Amino acid sequence: MLRFDDINEGDALPELRKTPTLQNLVKYSAGSGDFNPLHHDYNFPQAKQIGSIIVHGRFKYASLGELVSNWVGHGGRILEISCQYKGMDLPNKEFVCRGVVKKKSIEGGRKVVEVDVWTENAEGKKTTPGSAVVVFP
Repeated sequence: MLRFDDINEGDALPELRKTPTLQNLVKYSAGSGDFNPLHHDYNFPQAKQIGSIIVHGRFKYASLGELVSNWVGHGGRILEISCQYKGMDLPNKEFVCRGVVKKKSIEGGRKVVEVDVWTENAEGKKTTPGSAVVVFP
């Protein structure tokens, strides 16, 4: 189990790799209620203009949440998580979720760890930068 005392600023979180397929995106559409054709219909005019459908931004957000949750395990809890959508990711192309410990502190008696998180596309470009705050007992 991850413990606050074992964490150091600069530590990398174990990466999480995702390769969403069209089927994954359709399932995500059903689960999230986001049925924008840009995420599942290659004949949608905007998808034709881009040359592909694109992965939901919220799918990537959820993947970053999974990254932090996997790292924390039962050792702590996620207090905050956020991200920005800065680039498109395509189906059947791997993207990698990464993170690094930015700050470790004790605030008001709470053990707090701030992490920078992001997704990288196959070319290594950060497409979804974000951050999370985790508290430990």
